[in-house]
Amino acid sequence: MFIKIWKYKKLTAAVLAVSLLGGCGAPAQPNGNETSTAETQTQQETEQPSAPQTQEGQDVSSVDTEVTLDLYMGRRPMLVGSLPQSVSENVTPQVTRYSIEPDLANVVNLNQFYFSEDDPQLVEKLAKNGFVVAGSAGNEFFEVYEINRYELIPNFVTVDSLMHTYHLYFSYLLKNIERDYLFDSLEKLSDKMLENSLAQYETLKGSEWESAAKRNLAFFTIGKTLLDENTKAHPDVAQLVQSELDKIERAQGVDISDIRGDEEDYSQYVPRGYYEGDEKLEKYFKAMMWYGRIHFQQKEEDLDRSAFLITKALADDGEAVSLWGAIYSVTSFFAGASDDSGVCEYAPLVNEVYGDSIGTADLIGTQDAFAKYHEKTAALMPPKINSIPIYEWEESNVIPGFRFMGQRFTIDAEIMQNLIYRNVGKNSADEKRMLPDVLDVPAALGSDMALSILKESGVEDYEGYSENMEKLRTGLAADNDALWSASLYAGWLHTLRPLLVPKGEGYPVFMQNDEWTKKNLECFAGSYAELKHDTILYSKQVIAEMGGGYDDEPDDRGYVEPEPLVYARFASLADMTAQGLKKYGMLSPEQEENLSRLSQMAQQMVTISNKELQNELLTDEEYEFIRSYGGNIEHFWYEAVKENSDEEYIATKECPAAIIADIATDWESGSVLEAGTGDPSTIFVVIEVDGKIKIAKGSVYSFYQFAWPMNDRLTDSKWRQMLGIQPNAEGNHEKDASIEKPGWTASYRYQYQWE
Repeated sequence: MFIKIWKYKKLTAAVLAVSLLGGCGAPAQPNGNETSTAETQTQQETEQPSAPQTQEGQDVSSVDTEVTLDLYMGRRPMLVGSLPQSVSENVTPQVTRYSIEPDLANVVNLNQFYFSEDDPQLVEKLAKNGFVVAGSAGNEFFEVYEINRYELIPNFVTVDSLMHTYHLYFSYLLKNIERDYLFDSLEKLSDKMLENSLAQYETLKGSEWESAAKRNLAFFTIGKTLLDENTKAHPDVAQLVQSELDKIERAQGVDISDIRGDEEDYSQYVPRGYYEGDEKLEKYFKAMMWYGRIHFQQKEEDLDRSAFLITKALADDGEAVSLWGAIYSVTSFFAGASDDSGVCEYAPLVNEVYGDSIGTADLIGTQDAFAKYHEKTAALMPPKINSIPIYEWEESNVIPGFRFMGQRFTIDAEIMQNLIYRNVGKNSADEKRMLPDVLDVPAALGSDMALSILKESGVEDYEGYSENMEKLRTGLAADNDALWSASLYAGWLHTLRPLLVPKGEGYPVFMQNDEWTKKNLECFAGSYAELKHDTILYSKQVIAEMGGGYDDEPDDRGYVEPEPLVYARFASLADMTAQGLKKYGMLSPEQEENLSRLSQMAQQMVTISNKELQNELLTDEEYEFIRSYGGNIEHFWYEAVKENSDEEYIATKECPAAIIADIATDWESGSVLEAGTGDPSTIFVVIEVDGKIKIAKGSVYSFYQFAWPMNDRLTDSKWRQMLGIQPNAEGNHEKDASIEKPGWTASYRYQYQWE
């Protein structure tokens, strides 16, 4: 029977809480989330089902629970309802203004720093702006803090270092879930869908459904083969399957996909991010990319028949529904909901047109009914983000259709989609804006500094850019809790948003200038690059068209970058990460403890920031927290990378901070926009503690973005070789001289002569 309400066992706990499939609207947002103690707003809790614990290596659908599941209630599966709202104390900053001598003569610990006479601009920028970014801080963020502790130099604890630590643990959790749970579930789902598609094909041979059924048989054979190379292809599709697999393996850019008869970008199948180098994760990456990218265009009747049959093949099989829902709910918790229509949207239409008892054989000869179904799928909401090649003569810049496990809608991708060709026209030189700029995102989120930098680059010359940007800024300025609580991805971006607000009177002097506002933009961009790196598989890309002692021991009391709202949101984000994965039985006690520790660190930083902004002296315990900060974040680095080595001691050069991710594609010129980070940079900041002016030191992001050939999408290993961090094929450490930081960072940075 098809399109029924089933009772069956073996459903995941996350699927129990909500109906699995249905309309294309936003998922329901039930209450029921705890808040961190950093937040002052009390929230109502609604009890949610507790999750049975899942054993490592066990697929996520194997929890033995009886439940009624209605496939057609109108909601997509979700792991949790929403992120808790972050509310920090409303503190009015009132830091006493202090002056900095042009030669830093009133800095009490100047003798701890070896500023050369050959570097007068460094001292000039430090005195003028109250801070300067200069030189490398090592391969990882914690290193400078540990050196400071040894040399009794005050720490300057940065937002950058805390956000980087979340990136490390986020990617560690996601990749372990994919390897230990989701891989097996995806393999079983592929088996079930392959079996069901074969049965459909055998039944529908010789009918108007034959080619659609044959296409699906090949589609799921390819998905299964990407996970298990020993998969045998049915003779009728063996040649088609091998042709697609060869193109995926070559990964040489755009070619015709024999599955759907249109162009596909096969360069997307190069495993990147943390998937690179892990055989199991590389297989998972390719299979999920296949299921997420292959697009069954609605306007093509035979492709719409394929979408119908995939929906039916899933809906007729309770175990397949469970597997699909489990994979979707976990990945959407991390990365967000699918941007494309899929089984959630198509199943109600099948039910409406064909009723609840249509068998596969009964589909033959139902042309009138299919025409009604085809008309209804045409009315579905189109995707907001285009990820396939589109030509200028095509009517729309997005093409509606069906994806089995569609890539995810993200706020930043929608921003970028609206700021490139064809959503913006050509400039006065008849040029198209085919690739976005990372600064489009903070500009749309309200950063006047980002918008000013973009205007200097000439974006206003593109027809419609300014109008579209203004619409985005207006729309995103409104409070929209559902938007920012849709996933950990959205929550991560939300955590960064306070950085975009310029700091005025009452803040420390080093924060009250345009250079600090730019520095915060680089923090936003660096953390954003890490976010894209960690979710590269799921995010939908846009397409355009120690030393000696001292006679007098220095005062090493340090300072926390006072961003209390960022830290409050961070604490909430860490708490929700733990809550969601615990409900799903995918969090070990050790991992739960580590996430709790991250949250507690952020809560401590809220308290310290508020005291600093109120001009209050910290307690000895709070100064010790700042002093030992490097050891705290080193712990999370080690937890995230220890599985990469059999040795107890791991050098940071083996697992450095530098990462890269391609975030947008210009199919016309064959290029992508790469966004990445290099070694962390050192920041020197002039602070005042207990009436004394001194220099504190910390680590910040080093951000890069540039266009790169799409047929050579960069991996982390190649990027690190280009930066000279790791040896190239010849064993040499050689930095690619063509790599340059964005020009807008130069005004607050200083480059040593030897760099």
